[in-house]
Amino acid sequence: MKGGRKGRAADKGADGREYGYGAQRTLFGVVSYLAYFVAVAAIATISILSYELILKAHGGVVAAAATAVILVVLSVVLAVIAAGMRKARAEQPVKNILLATEKITRGDFEVYLKPRHAWGRYDEYDIIAENINRMAAELSKTEMLRSDFIANVSHEIKTPLSVIQSYAGALMSEKDEQKRGEYAATLAAASKRLTLLVSDILKLNKLENQKIFPEKKTLEAGEVLRGCVLSYVDKIDEKGINLDCDIEDFTMSADEGFLEIIFNNLLSNAVKFTERGGNIAVSLKKTGGYAQFAVRDDGCGMSAETGAHIFDKFYQGDTSHSQEGNGLGLALVKRVIDICGGEINVNSRVGGGSCFTVRLAVS
Repeated sequence: MKGGRKGRAADKGADGREYGYGAQRTLFGVVSYLAYFVAVAAIATISILSYELILKAHGGVVAAAATAVILVVLSVVLAVIAAGMRKARAEQPVKNILLATEKITRGDFEVYLKPRHAWGRYDEYDIIAENINRMAAELSKTEMLRSDFIANVSHEIKTPLSVIQSYAGALMSEKDEQKRGEYAATLAAASKRLTLLVSDILKLNKLENQKIFPEKKTLEAGEVLRGCVLSYVDKIDEKGINLDCDIEDFTMSADEGFLEIIFNNLLSNAVKFTERGGNIAVSLKKTGGYAQFAVRDDGCGMSAETGAHIFDKFYQGDTSHSQEGNGLGLALVKRVIDICGGEINVNSRVGGGSCFTVRLAVS
C-alpha cells in the first residue's frame, strides 16, 4: 500500500499498522536543520572571537592567518561529523536496501530489514525497509503457492498417466477379448480424467488472469439449470438417487458459460458424494433482486476443517482420492462467483450431508 503524504490520513497494511508519513518524522527534520545551523553559528562565533583576541595580542596579519587556520580546522571537523552522520543515516541504509533487493532478485525471499527507529519515529528509509519486508513476505507466499501448485498438478497428472501406461502394456499382451475390453474401458476413463484435469486447469488459469469478461446476456436461468441437471440424469439413475427439483422460471442478466460452471460443478459434487439410494434437492428461486440457487444432499458431509479449504485449488477432503475429481471444481465455482459479484454459503456436517447456496444478482 502507498503511504499517504504528510497531512493526509495514512494507509494501513495487512498488519493493521499505518504506513504513511503523517505520524512520522522526516529524514531531515527540524532538529537536523537546527543542529546544522547551531554548528555553523558556533564556527563563525569561534572564528570571530579568536580573530579579536589574536588581533589584540599579535596584530592584524597574525590574527587573520590564525583565524583562517581555526576556520579551516573547525570546517574540517564539521565536514567529518556531517560525513559520518550521512553515512549512518543515508549510505548504510541504502547499502542494506540494495543488498536486500539483490537477494530478492536471486529468489531469496527470507529477507528482513530491521527499522532503525521506534515505531512512530520512522523516517523514509524505515518505511522503505518495512515495504521491502512485506514485499518479500508476499513473494515468499506466492513462491510457496507456485510450488504447491506444481506439486499438485504433477500428482494429479501422474496418476492417470500411470494407469494409462500400465493398462496399455497389459492390453498389448492380453489375448482374452473380455479383459481387453475391460482394459480399454479403464484406459478411456483415465484419459477422460486427464482431459478434464487439463481443461479445468486452463479454465481456472483463464479466469484468474482474464481482465475482460464476456458481456452479460438476458437468459432463462431455469432453462440453463434444467439442461445441466439433465446431463447428470444417467449418473443419478445409476446410483438410484432420489432427485427433487424446484426450479422457477425467470430471466436474468448473466453469462451462460459462467452459470454452467456453477451449476455443473455443484451438481457433480452432490452426485459424487451421495450414497446409493440417497437424496438430492435442487432449487432455483428469484428472491428480491437475486437468483438463489441451492443444492442439498444427504451424503457424507464434511468437517469444519475440510469446509475451510474446499475452495482452495486441488484441495480434496477425500485424501485417499477414491472419489473422482481433481480438486479444481469448487475453486472454479468460487472464482466465477467472485467475478459475478455474488456469494456462496456452505452448510455441512459429517454424516449429515451438505448444502451449497449461491446468490447472484438478477440484473
